[in-house]
Amino acid sequence: MLLSVESMLRICLLIFCSLLAGVAAAGDDMWLLVDTTALRIEVKKGEQTVDTIPDIAIGRGGAGYKTHRGDDITPYGDYRIGWVGERSNFRRFFGLTYPNAQDARTALIKGIISKDTYERIVAASENHQIPPQNTPLGGQIGIHGLGAADEKIHRSMNWTHGCIAMTNTQIDHLSRYVEPGMVVKIK
Repeated sequence: MLLSVESMLRICLLIFCSLLAGVAAAGDDMWLLVDTTALRIEVKKGEQTVDTIPDIAIGRGGAGYKTHRGDDITPYGDYRIGWVGERSNFRRFFGLTYPNAQDARTALIKGIISKDTYERIVAASENHQIPPQNTPLGGQIGIHGLGAADEKIHRSMNWTHGCIAMTNTQIDHLSRYVEPGMVVKIK
């Protein structure tokens, strides 16, 4: 059966409206924006900022695109909270799904990882799983507190190996919002 142009347009409009409604609903989810220039985390609901946590620390190497384990760079990108470690040496640890498929694609093109490693990272991403943490790109990137570390050092410099750090009081405060699967955008 052939549809008229008008019928096809109506169907397309219905599909577009339902997709738009789905995007609007997803856009109201809570998520985190890590601003590596302003050194703060914004807790967002949709596009509205509901809380701000200032004075975070990032990697000693600054923020950018990680090229290898041990580069001390906090990675730019879109990640999710992959796991929550309540019993961490850093008080709490919210593990990120780093490396993601984009990190893997870039690393494959640059010859940093093998095709097999690329495929394992992409498969984990597609299946909403934690990606391999032992690749040449590194792993164990997350948001954490200080634990027993010195707050004076935290306030004076970026000191992590690529994670986002905050005081114990701040990580306890942030934990009210965080749940596995939450989107974290690092810019």
